[in-house]
Amino acid sequence: MAFPDVVPTLTDGVVLLRAHRPSDAEGIVAQSNDPASMRWTTVPRPYGMQQAQEFLTLIEDGWNAGTGNLHWAIAGAADPDEYLGTIDLSHGPGGTAEVGFGLHPAGRGRGLMSRAVRLLAGHYFGDLGGHRLYWYAARGNVASWRVAWACGFQHHGLLPQKLAPAPGDPEAVALDAWAASVGADDDLTKPKAPWFEPPTLESDGIRLRGWRDDDLAVAEPHDHPSHHVPERAIPTAETFEAWLMRRRELMSQGTSVNWCIADPATDEPVGEMLVFVHQGSMTDGDTAELGYFLKPSARGRGFASRATRLATAYALSPDGLGLRRLVAETAADNAASNRILESAGFTRWGHEAQATAPDGSVGPADHWERLRQ
Repeated sequence: MAFPDVVPTLTDGVVLLRAHRPSDAEGIVAQSNDPASMRWTTVPRPYGMQQAQEFLTLIEDGWNAGTGNLHWAIAGAADPDEYLGTIDLSHGPGGTAEVGFGLHPAGRGRGLMSRAVRLLAGHYFGDLGGHRLYWYAARGNVASWRVAWACGFQHHGLLPQKLAPAPGDPEAVALDAWAASVGADDDLTKPKAPWFEPPTLESDGIRLRGWRDDDLAVAEPHDHPSHHVPERAIPTAETFEAWLMRRRELMSQGTSVNWCIADPATDEPVGEMLVFVHQGSMTDGDTAELGYFLKPSARGRGFASRATRLATAYALSPDGLGLRRLVAETAADNAASNRILESAGFTRWGHEAQATAPDGSVGPADHWERLRQ
């Protein structure tokens, strides 16, 4: 069989994966010129009908050759003629393949892409005998990761300079990429780990809320002793964007909940409060660790004490994170943090005389815990 008959039609009754048609060209042009597509893909620029026709020819040649990337058009099952995007499968060695996808703006926000990925994955595992399906996206492409996450992909971390940069800049360097995969025996309908979105909590003159891109005011020069707080935990004006990206990565993998501590009168960011685990996701066990920092200009107003009590109550509540135990570690000479933990109901359960501090120095440290009542 030749194209388009060689293309298997896949549907779940809501989404339809079909062969591309000449009539899809107009939709391909619109999708390729959409700001999100231009931000996260390597579509040619400029992109017009000529480029769309060349893409359709490439798709047809790929199916006829049976090698390279195999592309399907995404449509609604109720309206097969409407072009809503493209999804492709690229075979690799040893029963592996890579999935790629892009959605037309008209198809976004309807859960269509997750359905399309499940359809393609089911075809790859069930009909083609594949063993593992990989996904890559440029770091920061949260929309793409949310699709893979919803389909049960396991996040494997960050690959430095894995993806080609956007065309047009000969000096551009390759982009760092998120990597994830799903296996033939994995559940395609359930995420591997929770994706935490920090709820806004407000009580006792303090607000804990999600971080925003414009919260740069938290990044003022600090004077925290280097053995009290890891250097990477406190943003500077130069590192704030990367610092914030890292927190969003961790929350999307279920390993932490990161709040901005905000002055409720002005909503000004004054510090960070976080509950986290070092390995796995927070739902793997019943214990997590508490951490925080406050910018110097916000000290002396009780923000840290009130934020600690608020975060602790949420972490241990069955209506919050539902943890049984919350722990913390402090340098023994960090009198301010020790007082804050005591005021929040933590008890000191251990002491190390020769603990390794965040800066690599060695000195005494205290271990704290608070149990759910």
